[in-house]
Amino acid sequence: MTALRLLQRMKRDWMHTGRRPSGLCGAALLVAARMHKFRRSVKDVISVVKVCHTTLRKRLTEFEDTPTSQLTIDEFMRVDLEQECDPPSYTAGQHKVKMLQVNVLRDWLLGLMLPAATFSV
Repeated sequence: MTALRLLQRMKRDWMHTGRRPSGLCGAALLVAARMHKFRRSVKDVISVVKVCHTTLRKRLTEFEDTPTSQLTIDEFMRVDLEQECDPPSYTAGQHKVKMLQVNVLRDWLLGLMLPAATFSV
C-alpha cells in the first residue's frame, strides 16, 4: 500500500512524465521497503523491475527533490500534500539556465576587474 501511495505522489509531482513505469515502480518499492524496515538492496529491486542501476538512482534523486521526501513516515501516512512540484525535466532546465546566468555574470565581473593593459592589442 505504501508503494502505491508513493507512486500516486510521484504522479502528482509530474515524475511520471516521459518516464517508463518500471523505474518509478522500482524507486517506490525501494523507498517503501526501507520505510517499513525491510532490508532490500538496490540490486534486489533492479532484478525485479528490470531497470538499470542509474535509472533507479535518477528516480530516487528526483523523488528526493520533492516535498514528500522531507516528510517523516508518520506524516507521509497521515498528510496528503496539496502542492505539486514542477516536472524534473523542467527543474533541470531551470537549473541549467540559472548556472549559465551565474557563469555569464561571473565572467563579466572578472572582465571588469582585469587591468586595462590586458585589453590592449
